[in-house]
Amino acid sequence: MTRIWNSIVGKLWVTILLLVSFVLFIFTILMLEFLSNFNTQQAEKSLRQEATTIARVVNEHDTLASTQAIISDILGEETNALISSAKGDVEYSIQKGINQKEIQKKITSNKAFDEVYFSEKTVVKEMMLPSTDEKNHLENYIVLAAPINVETEAHGVVFIYQSPDAIHRTTQETTKIVFLSAAIALVLTTIFAFFLSSRITSPLRKMREAAFEVSKGKFDAKVPVHGRDEIGQLATAFNQMGRQLKHHVEVINQEKEQLSSILTSLTDSVITFNRDRTILLSNPPAELLLQKWFLNKGADSSKPLPMEIYHMLEHVLDLEEQLEEELEIDGFYYVISISPLYSADSVRGAVAVFRDETEKHRLDKLRSDFIANVSHELRTPISMLQGYSEAILDDVVSSEEEKNEMIRIIYDESQRMGRLVTDLLDLARMESGKMRLYLDETGINHVFERMTQKFVQRGKEKDIEVSFETTFDDTETIMMDEDRIEQVLTNLIDNAIRHTANGGHVKVLVDSDGMEARIRIQDDGAGIPREDLAFVFERFYKADKARTRGKGGTGLGLAIASNIVKAHNGRIDVESEVNVGTTFIFYLPLKD
Repeated sequence: MTRIWNSIVGKLWVTILLLVSFVLFIFTILMLEFLSNFNTQQAEKSLRQEATTIARVVNEHDTLASTQAIISDILGEETNALISSAKGDVEYSIQKGINQKEIQKKITSNKAFDEVYFSEKTVVKEMMLPSTDEKNHLENYIVLAAPINVETEAHGVVFIYQSPDAIHRTTQETTKIVFLSAAIALVLTTIFAFFLSSRITSPLRKMREAAFEVSKGKFDAKVPVHGRDEIGQLATAFNQMGRQLKHHVEVINQEKEQLSSILTSLTDSVITFNRDRTILLSNPPAELLLQKWFLNKGADSSKPLPMEIYHMLEHVLDLEEQLEEELEIDGFYYVISISPLYSADSVRGAVAVFRDETEKHRLDKLRSDFIANVSHELRTPISMLQGYSEAILDDVVSSEEEKNEMIRIIYDESQRMGRLVTDLLDLARMESGKMRLYLDETGINHVFERMTQKFVQRGKEKDIEVSFETTFDDTETIMMDEDRIEQVLTNLIDNAIRHTANGGHVKVLVDSDGMEARIRIQDDGAGIPREDLAFVFERFYKADKARTRGKGGTGLGLAIASNIVKAHNGRIDVESEVNVGTTFIFYLPLKD
């Protein structure tokens, strides 16, 4: 029931019903008033006709006795009459019921009828007379007085009176008919109003259901068009609106997907800000950047971004201009570009693009360091080559022995330059990915023991014990490029011997670490400072220039070793403690 009253059907139905009920109510009241007056007027008119007829009959006859039958026929069933002489005496009476004498007395003695005795005027008056049905009960009667025999001395008055019950009965019957008609009209109006409202609102209900479907994203929902009236035009417009909405949503979704794909594929971090400096949108690289900043801020994490960025953001939002700067934040270098976002003529936020330039800075530094290191490494042998060559050309040497010594030094320095150039070429080839590996299945113990034995004699020359230990049996094999791994092991053992004092030990330990073979080159030499451990595999890096001067290294051996191991899908690491020893460890995957 509540649903009906809340629907447009119920509201339209009730509105029509109330309107028709109000009209019927006013019409019924006016009609009843009209019929009541009409019945009263008809009753008076009937009484006048009867009085006129009786007066004419009396005037045409000599005696009242001869007119009694005629008068009885003239009077209606509920009409009473009496004829009074000029003196007020009742000469003739046709009355029914009780209280006849009292009625006659009240009528003839009423002063209102005095003028009827002396004129031709007819008087109609409503009077309270005793009831003809009950004693001691007064009722309202209509009394009409008409003169008779006006031209003779025997003139008199005919009084005709009637109880209003007849009029009331007529009025009641009329009222019943009116109310019955109103009730029938109300019922018919109710049915018609409900049918009309249902007929009008049926398309509206279908539009409502279709609108709910559209609100759920089902833009294919359509409503039937049954006509060309306003509702039909509304249904047509609704269907067109659904098609347009579907088209625009598809376009928006395509643009959104394109924008999302672009933002996701960007390597730069993109963050969109609201006017109140809160973050609205960010792409995956930006999420990682925000997480890193959040972890770096620690307890002071009320604001997720560094203060430098907030200052730039305030500048852009307040001055409404684009800003681009390069900042160093927590040891990382970023090129930050912030542009305002507009909504009509007002700034609604800003979009910031963060490009990480840390690697570029690192590569620039490596490039400059590389040039400086190569220049430094080449300057000494070139200077020595030039100096000794000039001494020989200028005949500065005094003996053949000195000349041969200078030639030997020139040869050694040229060899050193050749090794440096060769190492640089190898390293460049490895880092460019052009190094080719010739993999072969080789016995683990056989290869590493053979490589180690090459340095036993060299170790004896410096009173250093070089040993080999393994946990593999002789049947275990591994896939590797034997020449390249020999280059790695040679470099590491050579370094260990060169940095180990006389009487020291160098061990090559081979064992298994899960699915990998672990090779450790362990010495008890000078060791590497802790702060230098992270840089030992970089090109031209030497932990202590003073301690490594004269050791014969180019500073490229460990970088080459690292690239070779990584080319074998392995990894390399170092553990060291100053004046205790150093252990280089590299891992190679075992054959599956």
